[in-house]
Amino acid sequence: MRYRQKRILKLAFIVAIILSSYLLYHFYGINLGLDLRGGSHIVLQAQPTEQREIDNDVMEGIQNIIERRVNSLGMSDVTVQREGRDRIIVELPAVDNPNEAMEVIGRTAVLSFRNSHGDILMTGEVVANAEADRDQYSRPVVSFELTSQGSQKFEAITRQYMGQKIGIYLDEELLTNPTVQSVIKGRGQITGYETMESAQSHAILIKEGALPVPVEAIQAKSVGPTLGEISIRKSIVAGLFGLIVVGIYMIFYYRFPGILAAVVLAIYGFLLLGTLAGLRAVLTLPGIAGLILSIGMAVDANIIIFERIKDERRSGKTLRASIDTGFKRAYTTIIDANVTTLITAFILAYFTSGTVRGFAITLGIGVLVSMFTAFFVTRNVIDLFTNTKLLNNSAAFGLKRGQ
Repeated sequence: MRYRQKRILKLAFIVAIILSSYLLYHFYGINLGLDLRGGSHIVLQAQPTEQREIDNDVMEGIQNIIERRVNSLGMSDVTVQREGRDRIIVELPAVDNPNEAMEVIGRTAVLSFRNSHGDILMTGEVVANAEADRDQYSRPVVSFELTSQGSQKFEAITRQYMGQKIGIYLDEELLTNPTVQSVIKGRGQITGYETMESAQSHAILIKEGALPVPVEAIQAKSVGPTLGEISIRKSIVAGLFGLIVVGIYMIFYYRFPGILAAVVLAIYGFLLLGTLAGLRAVLTLPGIAGLILSIGMAVDANIIIFERIKDERRSGKTLRASIDTGFKRAYTTIIDANVTTLITAFILAYFTSGTVRGFAITLGIGVLVSMFTAFFVTRNVIDLFTNTKLLNNSAAFGLKRGQ
């Protein structure tokens, strides 16, 4: 009775994780990379100035600021990575116009307050926060908040230039040129925007700070989703065809255990999609290749298990004893094979980037899910039929009569 209760609990757990995987996939879906979804691919090159040479600190600063700007725009699945000594690659899925994106992510964005002679009175380094807002007449503005030091400085400036104009510039672009009508301390507004979108883009540039050196877009191109759709369709067809062929082979060779293996493989697919969705992983075309490879390893694990069980049955053991011993013997082989693959995937994911890293990550996730499926799901599914004639006959597991 106790054994039956444990088996029911394990089966209930399997059903629960399948349902959880389905819900994760249903609500989150799979994030597609630039090669499958389409978007913009931009290569930025840092430009040295008389004051700053290009070094590791400068490049890290550029990368961090661009990442913050992109995150403030609410874009998802964006890739910002370094290439070589002075380049940054930015990939923006579902962004069709790279030039518009460059207006936000690639501008130097030095905010400055100047008098009528063009002298710089204060720079944006003293701005603590900035956000798009509306004034009392519902017109788009950028509201900004100064640091304590900046507040004191701006108070002195507005007192000195009372009744005069102070220009507010972003790089060399004049945003607004208001007349100082009162002393301003910790907060202020930048007016003159026609849309909330333009105010939002400037607020992001002001808030996230200026790039340490100018950057130039040496490559900016749009990647259409057509190729991605074709790749996805072909990958699905190839994957389904492969699964059907493998399933037919497993059923033909192992009989009823082959049917169970096909069911377990379907469960593996559910768990894998749910895991990818739950981790918010980005799937690229090389990533699909990694998934298909992991499916092959999942099938291989079932073959190893079945062959070990077959060996035990040939030695004259009962079905229950053969299953217990066969799984124990198979564990070592499966772990050895998968751990070496995981080590390789980890090295690729850590030391590479882009599509190679995507392949490594999806392969690693797929291998981990396949190991769980082999060790837990396959075992409990087989245990469910251990005491039935479907398994306890001479043809099961590919045995010939008399073996």
